[in-house]
Amino acid sequence: MKRFSATLALAILTTASGPQAWSQQNAAEAAMDIGQRRELFVGRQLIGKMENVDFRLHEPAPQPRPKNPLPIIYGTVIKDGDLYRGYYRAVRNGHPGKQFDGHPGEITCYAESRDGNEWTYPQLGIFDIEGPQGKNAIWDGKHMCSHNFSPFLDQNPDTPREHRFKALAGVHAGGGLFAFSSADGIHWKLIQETPVVTSEGFAFDSQNVSFWSVAEQCYVCYFRSWDTPHGRLRTISRTTSKDLIHWSKPVSTNPNVPKEHLYTSLTQPYFRAPHIYIATPTRFRPDRGSSTDILFMSSRAGSTTYDRLFTEVFIRPGLAADRWGNRSNYAALNVTPTSPEEMSIYHKDGRRYTLRTDGFISVRAGAEQGTLLTKPVTFSGSQLTINFSTSAAGALRVELQDRHGKAMPGFALADCKTLVGDKIDQTVEWKGNPDLAKLANTPLRLRFEMIECDLYSFRFQSSK
Repeated sequence: MKRFSATLALAILTTASGPQAWSQQNAAEAAMDIGQRRELFVGRQLIGKMENVDFRLHEPAPQPRPKNPLPIIYGTVIKDGDLYRGYYRAVRNGHPGKQFDGHPGEITCYAESRDGNEWTYPQLGIFDIEGPQGKNAIWDGKHMCSHNFSPFLDQNPDTPREHRFKALAGVHAGGGLFAFSSADGIHWKLIQETPVVTSEGFAFDSQNVSFWSVAEQCYVCYFRSWDTPHGRLRTISRTTSKDLIHWSKPVSTNPNVPKEHLYTSLTQPYFRAPHIYIATPTRFRPDRGSSTDILFMSSRAGSTTYDRLFTEVFIRPGLAADRWGNRSNYAALNVTPTSPEEMSIYHKDGRRYTLRTDGFISVRAGAEQGTLLTKPVTFSGSQLTINFSTSAAGALRVELQDRHGKAMPGFALADCKTLVGDKIDQTVEWKGNPDLAKLANTPLRLRFEMIECDLYSFRFQSSK
């Protein structure tokens, strides 16, 4: 295909609304109501047609190792207002016994951070455990629950404040997963003395994660199971509950590819789009010297499958020799915002990896003009914002079309003000400031025309 100059490409962006360039074979397709939800390009649900653009998986950038890193052994990081709370597994000082999943020496410890980088270890004195690790212990291993204690901040609006933190933990040998609650994230108690998710052919010897789904209006748990269409592989099952006590029959999600074990799922609602669940599982390849690395997957509220636009690695083991062994590459639960422009992933080796906000996967255009056309959607709100990045020679414009590919009056490509730059939340503007609210609840398609540009997300919302 002929390569355009930047000047010519910008001219094309200015003049070509081109409704005839698009097929109308799907004009009758039902519109997805996205309301004012932020949509990321981590799956194909909204993709109608792509031309000269592709998906780009962005590698998290390792940051310098902090002086006081957070230990990550089935760890969790929760941003609670201005405080970062960290949870991790440790072993009692001088524990002499055999170490196995749920052994008596395992304890759950707690750390705090004000900047999401350097961590402190409060001397809590909750348990009489010798050694510095024991002073910040928040659970002593009862019911084998310190092997994989995995807390969350409960977003259920009906949850009393004294139970605003919840957790599931436990292993097969202990009977399954036990439920916990806490008012402050430090002092925990069992909700009941028996498991709430029982061992019926499941392993549980991993970090089994749960959360209140704002989108589904129930608790969701993703946990370790075994059987897949590719044979007996470590995999992920899903179950739901209205009260954290009574759970639905588990469903296997089957995200594995052949020979690929998934040690963990780390599935979580994305903090800027809670109807989208993201996951950073550890991949285990026993046929490759028991090596591990970290993947990226996603799902949507209510789905029992994962989207894997990319089956390749998200975080590589890297140059360090000790990162190439079994159990060497784990991320903490929760991709956590550490600034308005940055989100962080915490690795077992103590490093923090960062991405731009929303920056897991983008739709990317190179030096040739590219186009992304969405499927039909309906929305509410009065403005469109996008997360995008261009080069100095790049550009982006947006057209709103009806089902048949015809530009909405006032919202043609030629009416859109050219966007050049790098913004997390950029409002799209059209000449004359036409009233976007008048199109609310009307099925339409978004046409993004791009040159040297990454588009990470978009959202319709009310004017601020």
